[in-house]
Amino acid sequence: MNKNKINIWIEAARPKTLAAAFVPVLLGSSLAYSDGSFNPASTIVAMLCAFLIQIGTNFANDYYDAKKGADNNSRVGFTRATATGLITPKVMMRATVITMSLAFILGLYLVWHAGWVILIIGILSLIFGIAYTGGPYPLGYNGLGDIFVFIFFGIIAVMGTYYVNALHWSTLAFWVSIPAGALSTNILVINNLRDIETDKPAGKRTLGVIFGENALRWEYFVMILLSFAIPPHLFIRDNLNWIIFLPFITIPFAVKLIMSIWQERDKANFNRILERTAQFMVLFGLLFSVGLIFS
Repeated sequence: MNKNKINIWIEAARPKTLAAAFVPVLLGSSLAYSDGSFNPASTIVAMLCAFLIQIGTNFANDYYDAKKGADNNSRVGFTRATATGLITPKVMMRATVITMSLAFILGLYLVWHAGWVILIIGILSLIFGIAYTGGPYPLGYNGLGDIFVFIFFGIIAVMGTYYVNALHWSTLAFWVSIPAGALSTNILVINNLRDIETDKPAGKRTLGVIFGENALRWEYFVMILLSFAIPPHLFIRDNLNWIIFLPFITIPFAVKLIMSIWQERDKANFNRILERTAQFMVLFGLLFSVGLIFS
């Protein structure tokens, strides 16, 4: 495979969205570390599975969005390999199946280690990863994409990671999952805000298509507020110490992002905002992780 072909596949994997796979596992394992339940092998496998499921979902989206006409010449987002003919639909679907299968095979270690509940979580994650844009009732085409992302890249990912480490559930893990879900959702919000003009003709009824652009801007703002609400909640509810407020260092970054989505009108520039939203998620996640470990 030549260098150009490798670059095409890297772009198809949409590395700028992989913060949504990395941060939830980071937070779940950091919480496990803080209470003495950290399992390095389980964390590494969970991280690999998270990346593979995210990439497989991105491959599936590339395939189905091209098939349904959501990706066309009017698109201002990042280059989509199937729609532009860089990768054939058959090859992209094969890549989706291979990637998801690898995630399933690796996940069997977690099933062996942590039990049947992880098998159920894994199968549901794979099914809904495909069902986001594929199947008889694609979530992303029916206004359910945001809920899917919040649940699977937030609550399930963080709590599941904690479980494969500690082998029991944790209420604290639920609260820790909220920022992961909220900030993952914001990556989708920017994606939908950028693509609203091409989504509507293709029948892709995102929340932006249904309720308008300003609804997405308010959603982004609320998700940011929700993320910042969790550290003080944990400080009061669970008596964690002051270091749990470390994510508040990112407030200027958050304010700048919120201002940019209200002020920016050139949709092509939302590619840059999407990158910065993902960077903000990683920075917030790293600081929150440190806060969890040392609080």
